[in-house]
Amino acid sequence: INKKLFHRLGARSSRALAKMDGGSSVMKGRQNSRLPPEVNRILFVRNLPFKITSEELYDLFGRYGAIRQIRKGNTKDTRGTAFVIYEDIYDAKTACDSLSGFHVLDRYLIVLYYQPHKMNKKTTLSKKAEELEKMKNLAKSKFGVTGKEETK
Repeated sequence: INKKLFHRLGARSSRALAKMDGGSSVMKGRQNSRLPPEVNRILFVRNLPFKITSEELYDLFGRYGAIRQIRKGNTKDTRGTAFVIYEDIYDAKTACDSLSGFHVLDRYLIVLYYQPHKMNKKTTLSKKAEELEKMKNLAKSKFGVTGKEETK
């Protein structure tokens, strides 16, 4: 990121600026380090400004290593979120550690490791709720059951 773009994004952290300027320090401490099990190459980013462009995301996250893909949310439910997929797991860890809480366009980024089992639980709960509604509607139409107890 050039400093002009960096300031346009509204970054206020001097620590982050120092990390962004020094690219060689990112490679240090990489060998012989064990990573926690939740660390992976895919980052889930929340609280993104709606006005941020894909190019700015590539500039911001690309500082920490080679990026395979960035998927930015564009629907009403997914706006302000993105998935950032790195080529290397260590680059993803560095980016997550450095950019979590980073100030961009009057927002603080929330950078998490993507955990598919947690995402699947949310999907499963919504599917179960849909099935329950279908069953209620079926019971209502077939048997005239409203689901509410009548008091006399």
